[in-house]
Amino acid sequence: MILITGGMGFIGLHTARAMLDAGEDEVAITYYQTWREPSFIKDDYGSRVHVEKVDVTDREGLLALGEKHNITSICHLAVTGLGAFDAVGAMRVNLNGLMNVMEAGVQWGVSRVSLASSIAIYSSVAEGPFREDIPLPIHGTGNPTETYKKTFEVVGGHVGVRSGIEVINLRIGGIWGPLYHSMANLPSRLVHAAVKGEDPNLAGGRGGVPFRDDQADFCYVKDCGLGISMVHRQESLPSKTYNISSGVGSTNQNLVDAIKEVIPDAQIELQPGNGPNARKDPYGDPARIRAEVGYTPQYTLQSGVVDYINWLRAGNDR
Repeated sequence: MILITGGMGFIGLHTARAMLDAGEDEVAITYYQTWREPSFIKDDYGSRVHVEKVDVTDREGLLALGEKHNITSICHLAVTGLGAFDAVGAMRVNLNGLMNVMEAGVQWGVSRVSLASSIAIYSSVAEGPFREDIPLPIHGTGNPTETYKKTFEVVGGHVGVRSGIEVINLRIGGIWGPLYHSMANLPSRLVHAAVKGEDPNLAGGRGGVPFRDDQADFCYVKDCGLGISMVHRQESLPSKTYNISSGVGSTNQNLVDAIKEVIPDAQIELQPGNGPNARKDPYGDPARIRAEVGYTPQYTLQSGVVDYINWLRAGNDR
């Protein structure tokens, strides 16, 4: 059985769904504070989906899952909330969780641990597309995700080599779509505001009003779950690191245009041109995952927007 830590999270539930759809008989998912029962998976709770309340920083609680389930591999997606801790606290919580997951993997004799890394790991790279084999600076930066995900890859890989566990790094792109809750990313903020007929108040958000021509890797969450499932379930993997991304750099204006195709009167105004920190082609190159795993995103920016709007219009609040 596959254990998905953080499996009741935004990415976790879509990953669990993808794994079941791909043929997994059962998965175990963990949650710590937030319980969710989305329509696309709640009917499998208690049968094909075993839900366990545990904080991955709770060593004994996590190890006890091995006494309840025959866990053969781990997909570690659990992460601290955005801004939940200061710099020291965030590193401590994330690294303690990683060490507990790796210890559990050793104790249970799992074959593989897949670690959620991030496209943020490329934050110090001047331009993309970002390939998995490009050199990355190792100095610390002000970007917490960049820093602790680099640490995950190094430390997790080290423990894996010494312990005989295959450790795979999943460099996940900018994910958006159903169940996203913090409203920190631009697609979710704009889609929610458009569906509600509200002004998204971009000036009051993180970073102020976005620039029209700035690009991002807008990877729809259903594609992300599919990519994680395909990598994690692959019997043999030639590489240790994979980008899971949209494979294209879409501009903020592309996003606005996609929303207005469905909701023409959406109130969205962006700044012209590029921002001071704009980068060229800031997306994960999917060539490796396509060639070695067969993954291709199923959603374009336009079809993702349509799916997300339909989800919210069906009465889902996130």
